[in-house]
Amino acid sequence: MAYAPTKWSLNELYPSFDSPDLQAAFDNVEEQVMSFEGIRGKLQPDLDANQFLEFVRASESTARLINKIYAFTGLSFSSNTQDEIAQTYMARVQQFAASMQNRTLFFGLWWKELDDKNAERLMSSAGDYRYYLEEMRHFKPHTLSEAEEKIINIKDVTGAGALVTLYDAITNRYVFKLEVDGETKELTRGQLQPFIQGPNAELRAKAYQELFRVFSADATILGQMYQTRARDWHNENVDLRKFSSPISVRNLGNNIPDEAVDALLETARRNAKIFQRYFKLKAKHLGLQKLRRYDIYAPIANSDKKFDYNDATRMVFDSFNSFDPQIAEMAQRVFDQDHVDSEVRKGKRDGAFCWSVLPDMTPYVLLNYQGRARDVATMAHELGHAIHAMLASHHSTFTWHSSLPLAETASTFGEMMLTEKLLAEEKDESVRRDILFKQVDDAYATIMRQSYFALFEKQAHEMIQKNASVNDIAAAYMENLKEQFGDAIELSDEFKWEWVSIPHIYHTPFYVYAYAFGQLLVFSLYQQFKAEGDSFKPKYLKILSAGGSEAPAKILGDAGIDIRSAKFWQGGFDVLDTLVGELERL
Repeated sequence: MAYAPTKWSLNELYPSFDSPDLQAAFDNVEEQVMSFEGIRGKLQPDLDANQFLEFVRASESTARLINKIYAFTGLSFSSNTQDEIAQTYMARVQQFAASMQNRTLFFGLWWKELDDKNAERLMSSAGDYRYYLEEMRHFKPHTLSEAEEKIINIKDVTGAGALVTLYDAITNRYVFKLEVDGETKELTRGQLQPFIQGPNAELRAKAYQELFRVFSADATILGQMYQTRARDWHNENVDLRKFSSPISVRNLGNNIPDEAVDALLETARRNAKIFQRYFKLKAKHLGLQKLRRYDIYAPIANSDKKFDYNDATRMVFDSFNSFDPQIAEMAQRVFDQDHVDSEVRKGKRDGAFCWSVLPDMTPYVLLNYQGRARDVATMAHELGHAIHAMLASHHSTFTWHSSLPLAETASTFGEMMLTEKLLAEEKDESVRRDILFKQVDDAYATIMRQSYFALFEKQAHEMIQKNASVNDIAAAYMENLKEQFGDAIELSDEFKWEWVSIPHIYHTPFYVYAYAFGQLLVFSLYQQFKAEGDSFKPKYLKILSAGGSEAPAKILGDAGIDIRSAKFWQGGFDVLDTLVGELERL
Protein backbone atom coordinates (compact mmCIF):
# COMPACT_ATOMS: atom_id res chain seq x y z
CA MET A 1 0.00 0.00 0.00
CA ALA A 2 1.34 3.45 -0.95
CA TYR A 3 0.96 6.35 1.50
CA ALA A 4 0.49 10.05 0.66
CA PRO A 5 0.08 13.14 2.89
CA THR A 6 -3.57 13.31 3.91
CA LYS A 7 -6.10 14.52 6.49
CA TRP A 8 -7.20 12.12 9.19
CA SER A 9 -10.66 10.63 9.50
CA LEU A 10 -12.31 11.22 12.88
CA ASN A 11 -15.28 8.96 12.04
CA GLU A 12 -14.22 6.41 14.63
CA LEU A 13 -14.89 9.13 17.19
CA TYR A 14 -17.87 10.99 15.65
CA PRO A 15 -18.82 11.77 12.04
CA SER A 16 -19.28 15.54 12.60
CA PHE A 17 -20.25 18.20 15.12
CA ASP A 18 -23.92 17.93 14.12
CA SER A 19 -23.89 14.13 14.40
CA PRO A 20 -26.70 12.60 16.51
CA ASP A 21 -24.04 10.25 17.94
CA LEU A 22 -22.15 13.19 19.42
CA GLN A 23 -25.28 14.65 21.02
CA ALA A 24 -26.17 11.16 22.31
CA ALA A 25 -22.70 10.96 23.92
CA PHE A 26 -23.33 14.22 25.82
CA ASP A 27 -26.72 12.84 26.96
CA ASN A 28 -25.15 9.50 27.93
CA VAL A 29 -22.54 11.21 30.12
CA GLU A 30 -25.32 13.22 31.76
CA GLU A 31 -27.26 10.02 32.54
CA GLN A 32 -24.19 8.20 33.87
CA VAL A 33 -23.27 11.12 36.11
CA MET A 34 -26.83 11.36 37.45
CA SER A 35 -26.70 7.66 38.30
CA PHE A 36 -23.22 8.04 39.89
CA GLU A 37 -24.47 10.87 42.12
CA GLY A 38 -26.74 8.28 43.73
CA ILE A 39 -23.78 6.46 45.35
CA ARG A 40 -22.86 9.38 47.62
CA GLY A 41 -24.78 7.96 50.59
CA LYS A 42 -23.16 4.52 50.17
CA LEU A 43 -19.59 5.73 50.69
CA GLN A 44 -18.67 4.39 54.13
CA PRO A 45 -15.26 3.32 55.53
CA ASP A 46 -16.40 -0.33 55.62
CA LEU A 47 -17.58 -0.29 51.97
CA ASP A 48 -17.57 -3.73 50.36
CA ALA A 49 -14.59 -4.19 47.98
CA ASN A 50 -16.76 -5.48 45.10
CA GLN A 51 -19.13 -2.55 45.37
CA PHE A 52 -16.17 -0.16 45.49
CA LEU A 53 -14.83 -1.68 42.27
CA GLU A 54 -18.26 -1.21 40.64
CA PHE A 55 -18.06 2.49 41.50
CA VAL A 56 -14.52 2.79 40.05
CA ARG A 57 -15.66 1.07 36.84
CA ALA A 58 -18.69 3.38 36.58
CA SER A 59 -16.32 6.35 36.92
CA GLU A 60 -14.09 4.86 34.20
CA SER A 61 -17.08 4.41 31.85
CA THR A 62 -17.88 8.13 32.11
CA ALA A 63 -14.22 9.07 31.68
CA ARG A 64 -14.10 7.04 28.45
CA LEU A 65 -17.04 8.94 26.97
CA ILE A 66 -15.65 12.33 27.99
CA ASN A 67 -12.23 11.37 26.52
CA LYS A 68 -13.90 10.60 23.18
CA ILE A 69 -15.89 13.85 23.10
CA TYR A 70 -12.84 15.88 24.13
CA ALA A 71 -10.59 14.15 21.59
CA PHE A 72 -13.01 14.73 18.73
CA THR A 73 -13.25 18.42 19.59
CA GLY A 74 -9.52 18.88 20.21
CA LEU A 75 -8.48 17.02 17.05
CA SER A 76 -11.01 18.96 14.96
CA PHE A 77 -9.70 22.24 16.40
CA SER A 78 -6.05 21.21 15.75
CA SER A 79 -6.98 20.33 12.18
CA ASN A 80 -8.31 23.88 11.69
CA THR A 81 -7.79 26.32 14.56
CA GLN A 82 -9.76 28.97 12.65
CA ASP A 83 -12.94 26.83 12.43
CA GLU A 84 -15.53 28.74 14.47
CA ILE A 85 -17.62 25.63 15.18
CA ALA A 86 -14.56 23.82 16.57
CA GLN A 87 -13.65 26.91 18.64
CA THR A 88 -17.19 27.07 20.05
CA TYR A 89 -17.20 23.35 20.84
CA MET A 90 -13.83 23.62 22.60
CA ALA A 91 -15.42 26.06 25.05
CA ARG A 92 -18.61 23.96 25.32
CA VAL A 93 -16.72 20.72 26.02
CA GLN A 94 -14.47 22.34 28.62
CA GLN A 95 -17.54 23.75 30.37
CA PHE A 96 -19.38 20.42 30.15
CA ALA A 97 -16.40 18.38 31.42
CA ALA A 98 -15.93 20.78 34.36
CA SER A 99 -19.62 20.53 35.23
CA MET A 100 -19.54 16.70 35.14
CA GLN A 101 -16.31 16.67 37.15
CA ASN A 102 -17.91 18.87 39.79
CA ARG A 103 -20.90 16.55 40.13
CA THR A 104 -18.66 13.49 40.66
CA LEU A 105 -16.00 15.24 42.73
CA PHE A 106 -17.36 13.83 45.99
CA PHE A 107 -16.03 10.34 45.15
CA GLY A 108 -12.39 11.41 44.82
CA LEU A 109 -12.64 13.59 47.93
CA TRP A 110 -14.08 10.69 49.95
CA TRP A 111 -11.34 8.40 48.67
CA LYS A 112 -8.54 10.79 49.66
CA GLU A 113 -10.03 11.25 53.15
CA LEU A 114 -10.51 7.53 53.79
CA ASP A 115 -8.30 6.09 56.57
CA ASP A 116 -5.15 4.23 55.46
CA LYS A 117 -6.27 0.82 56.72
CA ASN A 118 -9.53 0.77 54.74
CA ALA A 119 -7.86 2.36 51.71
CA GLU A 120 -5.25 -0.43 51.69
CA ARG A 121 -8.00 -3.04 52.04
CA LEU A 122 -9.85 -1.67 48.99
CA MET A 123 -6.68 -1.17 46.93
CA SER A 124 -5.48 -4.71 47.58
CA SER A 125 -8.39 -6.07 45.52
CA ALA A 126 -8.49 -3.26 42.93
CA GLY A 127 -6.25 -5.02 40.40
CA ASP A 128 -5.07 -2.70 37.62
CA TYR A 129 -6.75 0.33 39.24
CA ARG A 130 -4.44 0.11 42.25
CA TYR A 131 -1.79 2.62 41.16
CA TYR A 132 -4.43 5.12 39.97
CA LEU A 133 -6.09 4.96 43.40
CA GLU A 134 -2.74 5.19 45.20
CA GLU A 135 -1.69 8.18 43.11
CA MET A 136 -4.94 10.03 43.90
CA ARG A 137 -4.15 9.78 47.61
CA HIS A 138 -0.76 11.48 47.05
CA PHE A 139 -2.75 14.68 46.39
CA LYS A 140 -4.52 14.56 49.76
CA PRO A 141 -2.35 17.33 51.33
CA HIS A 142 -3.16 19.62 48.37
CA THR A 143 -6.90 18.93 48.11
CA LEU A 144 -9.44 21.58 49.14
CA SER A 145 -13.06 21.32 50.23
CA GLU A 146 -15.69 20.15 47.73
CA ALA A 147 -17.07 23.68 47.31
CA GLU A 148 -13.58 25.12 46.68
CA GLU A 149 -12.70 22.36 44.21
CA LYS A 150 -15.92 23.05 42.29
CA ILE A 151 -15.14 26.75 42.06
CA ILE A 152 -11.63 26.00 40.74
CA ASN A 153 -13.01 23.65 38.05
CA ILE A 154 -15.44 26.31 36.84
CA LYS A 155 -12.79 29.04 37.06
CA ASP A 156 -10.38 27.00 34.89
CA VAL A 157 -12.86 26.84 32.00
CA THR A 158 -13.17 30.60 31.60
CA GLY A 159 -9.69 31.25 32.99
CA ALA A 160 -6.63 29.15 32.18
CA GLY A 161 -8.44 26.92 29.66
CA ALA A 162 -9.88 29.84 27.72
CA LEU A 163 -6.53 31.67 27.82
CA VAL A 164 -4.70 28.72 26.23
CA THR A 165 -7.35 28.33 23.49
CA LEU A 166 -7.06 32.05 22.80
CA TYR A 167 -3.24 31.84 22.64
CA ASP A 168 -3.54 29.03 20.07
CA ALA A 169 -6.16 30.86 18.01
CA ILE A 170 -4.04 34.04 17.91
CA THR A 171 -0.66 32.42 17.17
CA ASN A 172 -1.90 29.83 14.66
CA ARG A 173 -3.39 32.52 12.44
CA TYR A 174 -0.03 34.24 12.06
CA VAL A 175 1.28 34.55 8.50
CA PHE A 176 5.03 34.97 7.95
CA LYS A 177 6.38 36.73 4.86
CA LEU A 178 9.74 35.68 3.46
CA GLU A 179 11.42 36.70 0.22
CA VAL A 180 12.84 33.60 -1.50
CA ASP A 181 14.50 33.88 -4.93
CA GLY A 182 12.95 37.32 -5.49
CA GLU A 183 9.43 36.12 -4.63
CA THR A 184 7.67 37.01 -1.36
CA LYS A 185 6.06 33.90 0.10
CA GLU A 186 3.31 33.84 2.74
CA LEU A 187 4.04 30.95 5.09
CA THR A 188 2.71 29.21 8.19
CA ARG A 189 5.15 28.74 11.06
CA GLY A 190 5.61 25.12 9.98
CA GLN A 191 6.44 26.24 6.43
CA LEU A 192 8.92 28.80 7.79
CA GLN A 193 10.79 26.08 9.71
CA PRO A 194 12.73 24.58 6.76
CA PHE A 195 14.27 28.03 6.09
CA ILE A 196 15.22 28.36 9.79
CA GLN A 197 16.99 24.99 9.53
CA GLY A 198 18.07 25.29 5.90
CA PRO A 199 21.48 25.64 4.19
CA ASN A 200 21.11 29.34 3.19
CA ALA A 201 22.64 31.49 5.97
CA GLU A 202 20.91 34.69 4.82
CA LEU A 203 17.50 32.99 4.66
CA ARG A 204 18.04 31.45 8.11
CA ALA A 205 18.58 34.91 9.59
CA LYS A 206 15.63 36.43 7.70
CA ALA A 207 13.31 33.55 8.69
CA TYR A 208 14.16 33.95 12.38
CA GLN A 209 13.83 37.72 12.14
CA GLU A 210 10.41 37.37 10.51
CA LEU A 211 9.30 34.81 13.12
CA PHE A 212 10.14 37.16 15.97
CA ARG A 213 8.94 40.27 14.09
CA VAL A 214 5.45 38.75 14.00
CA PHE A 215 5.52 37.41 17.57
CA SER A 216 7.09 40.59 18.99
CA ALA A 217 4.32 42.70 17.42
CA ASP A 218 1.98 40.95 19.88
CA ALA A 219 4.62 40.43 22.58
CA THR A 220 2.93 42.72 25.08
CA ILE A 221 -0.39 40.88 24.89
CA LEU A 222 1.20 37.39 24.65
CA GLY A 223 3.47 38.29 27.56
CA GLN A 224 0.47 39.46 29.62
CA MET A 225 -1.26 36.17 28.82
CA TYR A 226 1.79 34.34 30.17
CA GLN A 227 1.86 36.50 33.32
CA THR A 228 -1.82 35.70 33.89
CA ARG A 229 -1.23 31.98 33.33
CA ALA A 230 1.66 31.99 35.84
CA ARG A 231 -0.32 34.01 38.43
CA ASP A 232 -3.28 31.68 38.07
CA TRP A 233 -0.94 28.69 38.54
CA HIS A 234 0.54 30.25 41.69
CA ASN A 235 -2.80 31.42 43.14
CA GLU A 236 -4.30 27.97 42.87
CA ASN A 237 -1.37 25.67 43.51
CA VAL A 238 0.94 27.51 45.88
CA ASP A 239 -1.45 29.83 47.76
CA LEU A 240 -4.50 27.55 47.96
CA ARG A 241 -3.17 24.01 47.57
CA LYS A 242 0.07 24.69 49.49
CA PHE A 243 2.52 23.13 47.03
CA SER A 244 6.08 24.10 47.99
CA SER A 245 6.83 25.56 44.53
CA PRO A 246 5.21 25.98 41.08
CA ILE A 247 7.27 23.12 39.57
CA SER A 248 6.36 20.75 42.43
CA VAL A 249 2.81 20.67 41.06
CA ARG A 250 4.02 19.12 37.80
CA ASN A 251 6.43 16.84 39.64
CA LEU A 252 3.65 15.34 41.77
CA GLY A 253 1.42 15.02 38.70
CA ASN A 254 4.27 13.10 37.04
CA ASN A 255 4.92 11.24 40.32
CA ILE A 256 8.60 12.19 40.01
CA PRO A 257 10.34 13.24 43.26
CA ASP A 258 11.41 16.90 43.38
CA GLU A 259 15.00 15.79 44.02
CA ALA A 260 15.06 13.75 40.78
CA VAL A 261 14.01 16.82 38.74
CA ASP A 262 16.49 19.02 40.62
CA ALA A 263 19.26 16.49 39.89
CA LEU A 264 18.32 16.44 36.19
CA LEU A 265 18.25 20.24 35.79
CA GLU A 266 21.42 20.85 37.81
CA THR A 267 23.28 18.15 35.85
CA ALA A 268 22.12 19.79 32.62
CA ARG A 269 23.38 23.15 33.83
CA ARG A 270 26.79 21.67 34.70
CA ASN A 271 27.08 20.10 31.25
CA ALA A 272 26.22 23.18 29.15
CA LYS A 273 29.90 23.26 28.10
CA ILE A 274 29.49 20.03 26.06
CA PHE A 275 27.11 21.80 23.69
CA GLN A 276 29.19 25.00 23.73
CA ARG A 277 32.12 22.85 22.56
CA TYR A 278 29.87 21.35 19.89
CA PHE A 279 28.73 24.76 18.60
CA LYS A 280 32.36 25.91 18.28
CA LEU A 281 33.13 22.75 16.31
CA LYS A 282 30.07 23.28 14.11
CA ALA A 283 31.20 26.86 13.36
CA LYS A 284 34.48 25.47 11.99
CA HIS A 285 32.65 22.97 9.77
CA LEU A 286 30.45 25.79 8.44
CA GLY A 287 33.51 27.99 7.83
CA LEU A 288 32.40 30.60 10.40
CA GLN A 289 34.39 32.37 13.13
CA LYS A 290 31.43 31.97 15.46
CA LEU A 291 27.90 30.59 15.12
CA ARG A 292 25.07 33.10 15.24
CA ARG A 293 21.96 31.93 17.10
CA TYR A 294 20.41 31.75 13.60
CA ASP A 295 22.87 28.99 12.65
CA ILE A 296 22.56 26.39 15.39
CA TYR A 297 20.40 24.04 13.28
CA ALA A 298 22.23 24.73 10.01
CA PRO A 299 23.00 21.56 8.04
CA ILE A 300 26.70 20.69 7.70
CA ALA A 301 26.28 19.26 4.20
CA ASN A 302 24.63 21.51 1.66
CA SER A 303 22.17 18.72 0.99
CA ASP A 304 18.54 19.45 0.21
CA LYS A 305 17.76 15.75 -0.01
CA LYS A 306 13.99 15.27 0.04
CA PHE A 307 12.25 12.17 1.33
CA ASP A 308 9.10 11.13 -0.47
CA TYR A 309 6.27 10.61 2.05
CA ASN A 310 5.69 6.98 1.09
CA ASP A 311 9.45 6.26 1.26
CA ALA A 312 9.58 7.94 4.68
CA THR A 313 6.81 5.72 6.06
CA ARG A 314 8.61 2.63 4.73
CA MET A 315 11.91 3.71 6.31
CA VAL A 316 10.22 4.23 9.68
CA PHE A 317 8.37 0.89 9.48
CA ASP A 318 11.60 -0.89 8.48
CA SER A 319 13.61 0.62 11.34
CA PHE A 320 10.89 -0.43 13.82
CA ASN A 321 10.65 -3.87 12.22
CA SER A 322 14.38 -4.49 12.68
CA PHE A 323 13.85 -4.05 16.44
CA ASP A 324 10.56 -5.96 16.72
CA PRO A 325 7.97 -6.73 13.99
CA GLN A 326 5.16 -6.19 16.53
CA ILE A 327 5.95 -2.47 16.90
CA ALA A 328 6.24 -1.98 13.11
CA GLU A 329 2.76 -3.50 12.72
CA MET A 330 1.42 -1.09 15.35
CA ALA A 331 2.95 1.91 13.55
CA GLN A 332 1.42 0.80 10.25
CA ARG A 333 -2.00 0.48 11.88
CA VAL A 334 -2.03 4.24 12.62
CA PHE A 335 -1.75 4.95 8.87
CA ASP A 336 -4.03 2.15 7.70
CA GLN A 337 -6.85 3.38 9.94
CA ASP A 338 -6.55 6.97 8.60
CA HIS A 339 -5.48 8.30 12.00
CA VAL A 340 -2.72 10.54 10.55
CA ASP A 341 -3.09 14.18 9.46
CA SER A 342 0.15 15.04 7.66
CA GLU A 343 -0.76 17.81 5.19
CA VAL A 344 0.52 21.36 5.62
CA ARG A 345 -2.48 23.75 5.64
CA LYS A 346 -3.17 27.30 6.75
CA GLY A 347 -5.00 27.36 10.06
CA LYS A 348 -3.85 23.84 10.99
CA ARG A 349 -1.92 23.59 14.23
CA ASP A 350 1.85 23.68 13.65
CA GLY A 351 4.27 21.05 14.88
CA ALA A 352 3.36 17.46 15.62
CA PHE A 353 1.68 15.41 18.34
CA CYS A 354 0.17 12.03 19.14
CA TRP A 355 -3.25 11.93 20.85
CA SER A 356 -4.08 8.66 22.60
CA VAL A 357 -7.83 8.65 23.22
CA LEU A 358 -8.67 5.25 24.78
CA PRO A 359 -6.64 2.08 25.46
CA ASP A 360 -8.58 0.11 22.83
CA MET A 361 -8.42 2.82 20.14
CA THR A 362 -5.52 3.39 17.74
CA PRO A 363 -3.97 6.81 18.60
CA TYR A 364 -4.16 9.84 16.27
CA VAL A 365 -1.00 11.50 14.94
CA LEU A 366 -0.67 15.07 13.62
CA LEU A 367 2.33 15.90 11.39
CA ASN A 368 3.20 18.80 9.08
CA TYR A 369 5.23 16.77 6.59
CA GLN A 370 7.52 18.66 4.20
CA GLY A 371 9.99 15.96 3.09
CA ARG A 372 13.02 16.87 5.18
CA ALA A 373 15.09 14.35 7.17
CA ARG A 374 13.74 16.11 10.29
CA ASP A 375 10.17 15.39 9.18
CA VAL A 376 11.01 11.70 8.84
CA ALA A 377 12.49 11.77 12.38
CA THR A 378 9.35 13.53 13.66
CA MET A 379 7.21 10.82 12.08
CA ALA A 380 9.26 8.15 13.92
CA HIS A 381 8.97 10.17 17.14
CA GLU A 382 5.17 10.56 17.09
CA LEU A 383 4.65 6.94 16.02
CA GLY A 384 6.81 5.98 19.02
CA HIS A 385 4.22 7.67 21.24
CA ALA A 386 1.44 5.73 19.50
CA ILE A 387 3.31 2.42 19.94
CA HIS A 388 3.83 3.19 23.64
CA ALA A 389 0.06 3.63 24.11
CA MET A 390 -0.73 0.48 22.12
CA LEU A 391 1.74 -1.66 24.09
CA ALA A 392 0.03 -0.52 27.31
CA SER A 393 -3.52 -0.99 25.96
CA HIS A 394 -4.22 -3.95 28.29
CA HIS A 395 -4.44 -1.48 31.20
CA SER A 396 -7.50 0.47 32.31
CA THR A 397 -8.35 3.95 31.00
CA PHE A 398 -6.91 5.29 34.27
CA THR A 399 -3.58 3.42 34.11
CA TRP A 400 -2.62 2.98 30.45
CA HIS A 401 -1.29 6.48 29.82
CA SER A 402 2.32 6.81 30.98
CA SER A 403 3.45 9.79 33.05
CA LEU A 404 4.93 12.70 31.06
CA PRO A 405 8.64 11.94 31.65
CA LEU A 406 8.24 8.30 30.57
CA ALA A 407 5.99 9.37 27.67
CA GLU A 408 9.07 10.47 25.72
CA THR A 409 10.82 7.07 25.99
CA ALA A 410 9.36 5.20 23.01
CA SER A 411 9.27 8.32 20.81
CA THR A 412 12.95 9.19 21.36
CA PHE A 413 14.02 5.54 21.10
CA GLY A 414 12.12 5.36 17.78
CA GLU A 415 14.07 8.36 16.47
CA MET A 416 17.37 6.75 17.45
CA MET A 417 16.48 3.52 15.65
CA LEU A 418 15.64 5.54 12.53
CA THR A 419 18.93 7.50 12.74
CA GLU A 420 20.86 4.24 12.97
CA LYS A 421 19.06 2.96 9.87
CA LEU A 422 19.79 6.20 7.94
CA LEU A 423 23.48 5.99 8.90
CA ALA A 424 23.70 2.32 7.91
CA GLU A 425 22.17 2.93 4.47
CA GLU A 426 23.66 6.31 3.51
CA LYS A 427 26.72 6.00 1.27
CA ASP A 428 27.43 9.72 0.78
CA GLU A 429 29.99 10.70 3.44
CA SER A 430 28.83 14.33 3.59
CA VAL A 431 25.22 13.24 4.18
CA ARG A 432 26.40 10.76 6.85
CA ARG A 433 28.28 13.56 8.59
CA ASP A 434 25.18 15.74 8.34
CA ILE A 435 23.10 12.98 10.00
CA LEU A 436 25.63 12.72 12.87
CA PHE A 437 25.60 16.51 13.37
CA LYS A 438 21.79 16.50 13.21
CA GLN A 439 21.77 13.87 15.96
CA VAL A 440 23.64 16.27 18.26
CA ASP A 441 21.47 19.19 17.08
CA ASP A 442 18.40 17.18 18.09
CA ALA A 443 20.01 16.20 21.42
CA TYR A 444 20.63 19.91 22.06
CA ALA A 445 17.01 20.76 21.16
CA THR A 446 15.64 17.97 23.36
CA ILE A 447 17.97 18.10 26.36
CA MET A 448 19.72 21.44 26.84
CA ARG A 449 17.13 23.71 25.24
CA GLN A 450 14.26 22.10 27.17
CA SER A 451 16.20 22.05 30.46
CA TYR A 452 16.91 25.76 30.08
CA PHE A 453 13.23 26.37 29.25
CA ALA A 454 12.37 24.69 32.57
CA LEU A 455 14.99 26.81 34.39
CA PHE A 456 13.49 29.90 32.71
CA GLU A 457 9.96 28.89 33.74
CA LYS A 458 11.08 28.52 37.36
CA GLN A 459 12.62 32.00 37.24
CA ALA A 460 9.73 33.61 35.33
CA HIS A 461 7.08 32.26 37.72
CA GLU A 462 9.12 33.66 40.62
CA MET A 463 9.62 37.04 38.90
CA ILE A 464 5.92 37.37 38.06
CA GLN A 465 5.08 37.01 41.76
CA LYS A 466 7.35 40.04 42.31
CA ASN A 467 5.44 42.02 39.65
CA ALA A 468 8.03 41.73 36.86
CA SER A 469 7.01 43.42 33.61
CA VAL A 470 6.92 41.65 30.23
CA ASN A 471 10.20 43.42 29.37
CA ASP A 472 11.78 42.21 32.64
CA ILE A 473 10.86 38.63 31.71
CA ALA A 474 12.28 39.11 28.20
CA ALA A 475 15.56 40.39 29.72
CA ALA A 476 15.69 37.35 32.03
CA TYR A 477 15.14 35.06 29.03
CA MET A 478 18.08 36.72 27.27
CA GLU A 479 20.30 36.06 30.33
CA ASN A 480 19.12 32.43 30.28
CA LEU A 481 20.31 32.15 26.64
CA LYS A 482 23.66 33.76 27.49
CA GLU A 483 24.31 31.22 30.27
CA GLN A 484 23.25 28.37 28.01
CA PHE A 485 25.48 29.36 25.05
CA GLY A 486 28.45 30.97 26.86
CA ASP A 487 30.94 32.42 24.38
CA ALA A 488 30.03 29.86 21.69
CA ILE A 489 27.09 31.73 20.12
CA GLU A 490 26.47 35.26 18.92
CA LEU A 491 23.02 36.31 20.16
CA SER A 492 20.90 38.96 18.47
CA ASP A 493 18.40 41.05 20.39
CA GLU A 494 15.17 39.70 18.85
CA PHE A 495 15.68 36.33 20.61
CA LYS A 496 14.50 37.96 23.82
CA TRP A 497 10.96 37.31 22.45
CA GLU A 498 11.50 33.61 21.79
CA TRP A 499 9.68 32.62 25.02
CA VAL A 500 6.32 34.04 23.87
CA SER A 501 6.49 31.66 20.89
CA ILE A 502 6.80 28.48 23.01
CA PRO A 503 3.30 26.93 23.30
CA HIS A 504 4.27 24.37 25.99
CA ILE A 505 4.95 26.99 28.66
CA TYR A 506 1.38 28.28 28.14
CA HIS A 507 -0.38 24.93 27.67
CA THR A 508 1.33 22.81 30.32
CA PRO A 509 3.64 24.67 32.72
CA PHE A 510 6.88 22.75 33.44
CA TYR A 511 6.06 20.05 30.87
CA VAL A 512 9.35 20.67 29.08
CA TYR A 513 11.76 18.84 31.38
CA ALA A 514 9.99 15.63 30.31
CA TYR A 515 11.83 15.89 26.97
CA ALA A 516 15.25 16.08 28.61
CA PHE A 517 14.27 13.28 31.01
CA GLY A 518 13.16 11.10 28.08
CA GLN A 519 16.22 11.74 25.90
CA LEU A 520 18.78 11.14 28.67
CA LEU A 521 16.89 8.01 29.75
CA VAL A 522 16.89 6.76 26.15
CA PHE A 523 20.65 7.36 25.81
CA SER A 524 21.08 5.08 28.82
CA LEU A 525 18.63 2.48 27.46
CA TYR A 526 20.17 2.60 23.98
CA GLN A 527 23.62 1.95 25.43
CA GLN A 528 22.15 -1.10 27.17
CA PHE A 529 20.55 -2.21 23.88
CA LYS A 530 23.89 -1.96 22.06
CA ALA A 531 25.63 -3.91 24.83
CA GLU A 532 22.97 -6.58 25.42
CA GLY A 533 21.36 -7.02 21.98
CA ASP A 534 18.22 -9.16 21.85
CA SER A 535 18.24 -9.85 25.59
CA PHE A 536 17.54 -6.13 26.16
CA LYS A 537 14.29 -6.12 24.18
CA PRO A 538 11.96 -7.77 26.73
CA LYS A 539 13.16 -5.32 29.42
CA TYR A 540 12.49 -2.34 27.13
CA LEU A 541 9.07 -3.59 26.02
CA LYS A 542 8.18 -4.21 29.67
CA ILE A 543 8.92 -0.54 30.49
CA LEU A 544 6.58 0.56 27.68
CA SER A 545 3.90 -2.02 28.48
CA ALA A 546 3.70 -0.72 32.05
CA GLY A 547 2.09 2.49 30.73
CA GLY A 548 1.00 4.46 33.80
CA SER A 549 0.30 1.43 35.99
CA GLU A 550 3.24 2.03 38.35
CA ALA A 551 5.29 4.98 39.60
CA PRO A 552 8.03 5.96 37.09
CA ALA A 553 10.71 5.47 39.74
CA LYS A 554 9.49 1.87 40.24
CA ILE A 555 9.14 1.08 36.50
CA LEU A 556 12.71 2.31 35.93
CA GLY A 557 14.01 0.92 39.24
CA ASP A 558 13.00 -2.54 38.06
CA ALA A 559 15.24 -1.91 35.02
CA GLY A 560 18.15 -0.91 37.32
CA ILE A 561 17.81 2.87 36.92
CA ASP A 562 17.89 5.36 39.86
CA ILE A 563 16.37 8.65 38.69
CA ARG A 564 17.29 10.46 41.92
CA SER A 565 20.97 9.98 41.19
CA ALA A 566 22.95 12.77 39.51
CA LYS A 567 25.31 9.99 38.42
CA PHE A 568 22.55 8.44 36.28
CA TRP A 569 21.83 11.76 34.51
CA GLN A 570 25.55 12.37 34.06
CA GLY A 571 25.71 9.02 32.23
CA GLY A 572 23.46 10.48 29.50
CA PHE A 573 25.73 13.52 29.15
CA ASP A 574 28.77 11.23 29.00
CA VAL A 575 27.21 9.60 25.90
CA LEU A 576 26.90 13.09 24.37
CA ASP A 577 30.46 13.97 25.37
CA THR A 578 31.67 10.86 23.51
CA LEU A 579 29.53 11.73 20.47
CA VAL A 580 30.96 15.27 20.31
CA GLY A 581 34.46 13.79 20.73
CA GLU A 582 33.82 11.54 17.70
CA LEU A 583 32.75 14.56 15.64
CA GLU A 584 35.87 16.47 16.74
CA ARG A 585 37.98 13.63 15.34
CA LEU A 586 36.22 13.64 11.94
